[in-house]
Amino acid sequence: MPATLTRRPLFRSALAALLPAVALLSGCQPPHPSGQLVVASKSSLASVDPVDVTTHAGLQLLSAVGDPLYTAAADGQLKPHLATALPQISPDGRRARIPLRRDVLFHDGSRFDAAAMVFSLERFRSLAKLGYLLDDRISGVRASGPYELELQLKRPYSALPALLSSISLTPLSPTAYRKHQSQSLADRFVGTGPYRLVSSTPQKQTLLPFERYWGPPPRNRGLHLVTLSNSTALFGALVSGEVDVLTSSGMDSDQQRALAQRAQQGRLVEGIGPAGEIGYLTLLSDRPPLNQPLLRRAVALSLDRELISQRVSYGIRAPLRSLVPPPLAGSEPPAWPAYNPSQARQLYQQAGYCKGRRFTLPLTFRSNVPADKLFALTWKAQLQRDLSDCVQLEITGVESTTAYRQLADGTFPMILFDWSADYPDPDIYLAPMLACSKAEGQQCLEGNAAAAGSFWSTPGLQAELEASERLSGPARLPLLRKLQQRTAAAAAYIPVWQVAPRAGAQPRRRQPVFDGSGRLVLQALSVR
Repeated sequence: MPATLTRRPLFRSALAALLPAVALLSGCQPPHPSGQLVVASKSSLASVDPVDVTTHAGLQLLSAVGDPLYTAAADGQLKPHLATALPQISPDGRRARIPLRRDVLFHDGSRFDAAAMVFSLERFRSLAKLGYLLDDRISGVRASGPYELELQLKRPYSALPALLSSISLTPLSPTAYRKHQSQSLADRFVGTGPYRLVSSTPQKQTLLPFERYWGPPPRNRGLHLVTLSNSTALFGALVSGEVDVLTSSGMDSDQQRALAQRAQQGRLVEGIGPAGEIGYLTLLSDRPPLNQPLLRRAVALSLDRELISQRVSYGIRAPLRSLVPPPLAGSEPPAWPAYNPSQARQLYQQAGYCKGRRFTLPLTFRSNVPADKLFALTWKAQLQRDLSDCVQLEITGVESTTAYRQLADGTFPMILFDWSADYPDPDIYLAPMLACSKAEGQQCLEGNAAAAGSFWSTPGLQAELEASERLSGPARLPLLRKLQQRTAAAAAYIPVWQVAPRAGAQPRRRQPVFDGSGRLVLQALSVR
């Protein structure tokens, strides 16, 4: 693909090319009973055990078969779920007691109580790929009563209810998992959610309503979560009626826009959730060529997000100038500067470029992520058009697993990544990039900032990060804004876009709705 700024052609129907995939979907499945729905996505699922699950598809499944202690509404407001009230915090902020529901059963008929919650949390802490969710915050868990959970915190944490809304922390039946306390159980799930998992393969999971569920029953009679291998097959399966609902996470922008257009025409029903995923650039700050703050600030001013959003995603990936996406606290006003080629040129000139000398800016993108490649090509063309005498972009593609493995080694001077939050709070965006347990001046030697590939810190930043964690409400806003302003001035990270989850459904289905964590509410899917 040439590096030009001409608009890519709009997606045109290619049903003939995807008929084999549609035939495969329909041919491999018997007709489903009335009232059961087929929900399609792009991600396969190797394991249904919460200790293994990290993908969108896995978390989506857990939200249907499991329950968290707290839930986030679409507006971000938290409310008790398996808990009956918000945590009771000790005066020193280091102990939290949580009262639990007494009317909850696991899918195997055993009773949910504080001991079961302790079992599940300790298992998660010892086995989970996302174990950092608790390791960074919690030093111990115990049952302080038959239906009361007590957490020992490493330090005060105002976002504890948000953390405990993570579906990864859903309780499991100690009876069912006793033999799997120290190992994963990939193909079976026994939790408390509105559905029970009756069969599971990497390509299909069948869910039926749990008749003894403590809360409102699902609006449908069951779900079949299926995986299709590519974006075109997903689009074709929805258009042809082979699936009832599809989640557009991971779909190409052409198909996403085509779905949105069909929804505008009344040919599909579309739901959009709160943006929980961000795309951002990480700049290696402790070695050449981007160890000069002046050059990093010039790069930040060289990024035309509006144009890139349109060229890469037709505006679906909305421009973002904050590490915290709206509407979360601290996202406004934007801390990063808007595109300004004249100011960028001045900084490049101060650094010794633009007058017969061009700065070679190296960018690595994930070669298996289509949007990343389009971003790299579009930005390269934009710089060639607007700042060609000062800077040239040198792009390199690397497979994503290689990129993740090498990030903490300082391999990439600049790389494009995305980040999806596990729960809706500013801390889950800031701490993974800024937290640093050992720093010298502007360099992070140990901690999240090193693992994230920027190796950037600055005196007082960690103290401010921890101080913001102790605050809530309006008192927290000034610190959240200050943290982002300091990070923006250093330009060790540059936010690019935010991605809102979308789902399309057949016209006779109810509009898909999302919770505050950006997950499709599967139990609300039904026929109108």
